[in-house]
Amino acid sequence: MTTVLKFGGSSVATIEQIQAISEYLQTRAAAGEKLVVVVSAMGKTTDSLLSLAKQITERPMIRELDRLLAVGEEQTISLLSIALNSRGVAAISLTGQQAGIDTMGIHTKSKIKAIRKEVLEEKLRTYDVVIVAGFQGVNELGDVTTLGRGGSDTTAVALAAVLSKRCEIYTDVAGVYTADPRIHKTARRLDTVSYDEMMEMSALGSKVMEMRSVELAKKFDVNIFVGKTLASEGGTWIMDMTQAMEQKAVTSVSVVKNVLSVSIKHIPHSVAGVADIFEKLSQRHVNIDMISQTAFDGEVFLSFTCPLDEEAFLEEALAELTETFPQIKIDRHTEHAKISVVGIGMRDATGVASELFATFRESGIPFYQVTTSEISISYTINEQDVEAAVAAIAERFHL
Repeated sequence: MTTVLKFGGSSVATIEQIQAISEYLQTRAAAGEKLVVVVSAMGKTTDSLLSLAKQITERPMIRELDRLLAVGEEQTISLLSIALNSRGVAAISLTGQQAGIDTMGIHTKSKIKAIRKEVLEEKLRTYDVVIVAGFQGVNELGDVTTLGRGGSDTTAVALAAVLSKRCEIYTDVAGVYTADPRIHKTARRLDTVSYDEMMEMSALGSKVMEMRSVELAKKFDVNIFVGKTLASEGGTWIMDMTQAMEQKAVTSVSVVKNVLSVSIKHIPHSVAGVADIFEKLSQRHVNIDMISQTAFDGEVFLSFTCPLDEEAFLEEALAELTETFPQIKIDRHTEHAKISVVGIGMRDATGVASELFATFRESGIPFYQVTTSEISISYTINEQDVEAAVAAIAERFHL
């Protein structure tokens, strides 16, 4: 049996941790499993590498940045392979390119195009453990590209999709919780969560899983186990739950901090004008979220959010917009957060929105923008109100 496992950066942050993981993998290999192990860079290595580049320039060439950031995972795979082989386990380390991971799209935000599984199958005939660098692959030009933050999750699930349909993700938390335990101390661990809920939670701020990886899991029917590295306590299974008889209306609450809220007034009311705005934002690769638009008296009022760390790209786009529409007025708010409730049961439940608005009213917490999906409702609030809002929502919905 082949199993794909992934260990996050906090799980391989030290040599002692790498040694402990190698001992664990030795036990599983001795039981007859063939293991494909995806690892992230050690601890804060990616941040350190990025910092080095920014000591030279604030705008490093993204091709060279990918080449630099890929080094982090390559360090980890080599060390883990050394540890396993020193224990007598037949192991080999592979970069994304050596593992047959083909990518497409722009540097630093590329996507997996295909995996040549015959490469891995051949290695598994010789080795008991194949260690693959997460977060990376190679494009049609032969250049190393990276998959963006959390890309090692995507690597692991993609490998499981072609090899085993089973993926185990090990990290520094014991599974998926009803809220971030660092914000809400009494949050409960979920035994199971649906693909749809996990995708929504990931998109809305949960840092347990990268959203693209859950999308891949749903598409290729890969069951994902999320648990704490080398812990005996149970984790959370992410899987298809369409057969469940009942679902709670609200499963969890997610938070995104460092949100930049933007409102643009006095845009001429035309489809072309609004399209031009979003085209300029897209050209700068600004990740837009929570869009709302109101049109009256020949003008459009537009609001949206984006990550605060994309502010420089946003400013470039807005500068172009003021040249095209000199009459517009732009307001920015940099100390916002997004808080969202998620639950697959919301598809059939009524009154969730009413309960939420009542919660904000009774708690005296102001909100500025509201958006909904089939299984979520999101609010922008002041970042200083996050803990109080999470506690109030958790109490209201028994999370």
